[in-house]
Amino acid sequence: MSDRPLTDRSLHSLGVICGLAAGAWLGAAEVPTKLVSAGFSPYLISLGMVAGVFVGRWTLPMVLRGARYLVQDIRDKPHLIVWAILAGLLWAVANTLTIFAIRSVGLSIAFPLWNVNSLVGLFWGWLLFGELRGAGPGHWIKVVGGTLAVLAGACIVSWATTHDAAAPGHSAAAGIVAAMGAALLWGTMYIPYRKAYLSGMNPLSFVSVFTVGELTAVFSLALCFDGGFHGVFDELSHARPALFWLFLGGLCWVVGDLFQQYAAKYIGIGRGIPLSNTNQLWGLAWGALAFGEIAGKGSGTLFSLLAGSVLMVGGALAIGIAEAPQAEQAEWRRAAERESLRYGFDLARAASRLKGESGPLDKVFRRDWWEFLVAAGASGLLVWLALLVKPQPVPIDPFWTVVLIAATLAVLVVGGFALWRRTRFS
Repeated sequence: MSDRPLTDRSLHSLGVICGLAAGAWLGAAEVPTKLVSAGFSPYLISLGMVAGVFVGRWTLPMVLRGARYLVQDIRDKPHLIVWAILAGLLWAVANTLTIFAIRSVGLSIAFPLWNVNSLVGLFWGWLLFGELRGAGPGHWIKVVGGTLAVLAGACIVSWATTHDAAAPGHSAAAGIVAAMGAALLWGTMYIPYRKAYLSGMNPLSFVSVFTVGELTAVFSLALCFDGGFHGVFDELSHARPALFWLFLGGLCWVVGDLFQQYAAKYIGIGRGIPLSNTNQLWGLAWGALAFGEIAGKGSGTLFSLLAGSVLMVGGALAIGIAEAPQAEQAEWRRAAERESLRYGFDLARAASRLKGESGPLDKVFRRDWWEFLVAAGASGLLVWLALLVKPQPVPIDPFWTVVLIAATLAVLVVGGFALWRRTRFS
C-alpha cells in the first residue's frame, strides 16, 4: 500500500486513469477480430473470444494476487457469486448480439448504438446507487454532458470511418434491435459491478466468478444454434488458423475490462463506463494508421474524424474533472448501508476496501506450485494457437502496428503501476 493516504481526490484520479486505460485495451481487443476471415458463425467468433477471456480472467488475477486470496475473498462474500455469474451471462449474450448487429447493419451503425450502454449504466447508477444524487448542476452537466459528447463523437467517428451496408439476406431492423439489446444488457451488467464493490469485493475476485457465466452462456448458445457438439467442433476445426486472433482479442478484453472494473469501483459506473467508451478513439487510431482505412478519404471525412475525436476527448475531460462532491459521496454510503443490511456484510470493512485500503484479507498468501503450472499452461496454449495461424488477406502497416502496440503497453504500465502503488490491486 502507498505510504500516502488515499484521499477522495487521489481515488478519483486513479479511477479516471483506469477508465482511460480501459478504453485503450478494449479498443485493442477489437483489432484481432479484423484479421479473422469472413464467413464464420457469430456464435463461433463469440465462443473463440470468450475462450480467451475465460483463460485470462482466471490466470491474470491468480498471477497478481494468488489463488488463495481469490478463494478467500469469494468465500468472504458468497452473496456476490450469483451476481457475478449473472453479469457474465449478460456480457456473453450482449457480445454475441454485437456480432449479429455488425453482420446486419455494419459497424458504422452498430457501434454507436451499443455504446448507449454508458447512458444505461448512468441511469442505473443514479437510480440504485446514489450516483449524481446530491451533486450540483455543474456536476450533472460535466458527467451527463460528457457522456453525451463521448457518444456523439463515437457516432461521428463511426460514420466517417466505416460505410458497411447491411449484409445480403439480413434484416437491418433486426441488426438495430440486436445492437440496442447489447447496449441494454451491457448497461445493466454494471449493476452487479457496483454491488460487488460496495460490498468490498476485489475486482480480481469478481471477474474470476464472472467468467463462469460468460463461458456457460456462449457455449450454450453455440450448442443450441450451431448444430450441437458436432457442429461446434466442426466449426472450431475449420476456424483453427484464425482462433489465435480471437483468443488474443479475448485476452486484450480481459485487461481492458479489469481496468473498467477498477474505474467502476473508484468513481462509479456513471463516470467510469463513459471513460472506457473512449475505446473508439483507439479503434480509430488502429483503423487509420495500421490498416489504412482513411487513405484517400476526402476533406469532409477528415473533418468529421477530427470533430468526432475532439468531442470524445472533450467529453472524457469533462467527466475526468467531475469529482463526486461530499453530498454525492454521502449517497454512495447510504447505498452501501442498504447493501449491508440486505446481505449482512461488515460495512466498515467494505468501506475501507472501497477506498483501496488494506485489510485482514490483504496479507501475503503462500503461493502454490500449481499456480505457476496454470500460468505456464495458459502461455503454452497461446503459443500453440499462434503456431497454427495462417496469413490473413488484410494489409497492415508494420511501423504503425509496432507504435500502437507500444502505446497500448505503455498505458498498461502506467495504469498498472498506479493501481499497484496506491492500492496493491485491492
